[in-house]
Amino acid sequence: MGLRFTGWTERAYDVLLELGGEPSKETREGVRRPREQLVRKPMIDLLNDMAEADPFYEDFSVWGYASTAFWWQNQCATVRAGRHVEIAFRFNLDGLHVKAAWWYADPDQIARFRSAVAAAESGSELEGLLAGLARSGHEILGDVMKRVPRGIPADHPRAGLLKHRSLLVGRELESVGPVQDVSPVLAACERFRPLLTWLCTHVEAPDGSAPEE
Repeated sequence: MGLRFTGWTERAYDVLLELGGEPSKETREGVRRPREQLVRKPMIDLLNDMAEADPFYEDFSVWGYASTAFWWQNQCATVRAGRHVEIAFRFNLDGLHVKAAWWYADPDQIARFRSAVAAAESGSELEGLLAGLARSGHEILGDVMKRVPRGIPADHPRAGLLKHRSLLVGRELESVGPVQDVSPVLAACERFRPLLTWLCTHVEAPDGSAPEE
């Protein structure tokens, strides 16, 4: 495997420091080229190396620039596992953060998620996957309703999960030190594979189609 990714240098952090606060248009344009080379290009290299290591990671996107400061201060990317099921990456002054994400789902997907969570076998499987990730230091987040969905008993054993309209599981890659090669990132993403498989199995439409607009 021909490796491209060698990590983010100290100069990459210097560039992001220049973009702190509410950087002016002049500041942003002044660092556009070094940011492209030192911040965005390593993310592209990282995901190309991951795709070469495993075709599972081939469907990726690396975000460009926008008018808001966030998109200059954070280099984001995603690997698509299924419709609205992704691995999300974010590099900023805190380092690299990765998370498994089921988000921006349509009502049909949310309904399928709730049905799978309510069912004894599939719901218990998801509960076990999340418990294992939590024990290994992952944070479990999402868009959570205040009450369980209508028609589901408030004392359902997975009432907390049934409130979710999205599910995000992630962590900073602090425990591996500065990320300088693809191996720790691949290892972190591999921990998400069973969860991503569960989500693709249970929230995707049976034929893989998107709902009609």
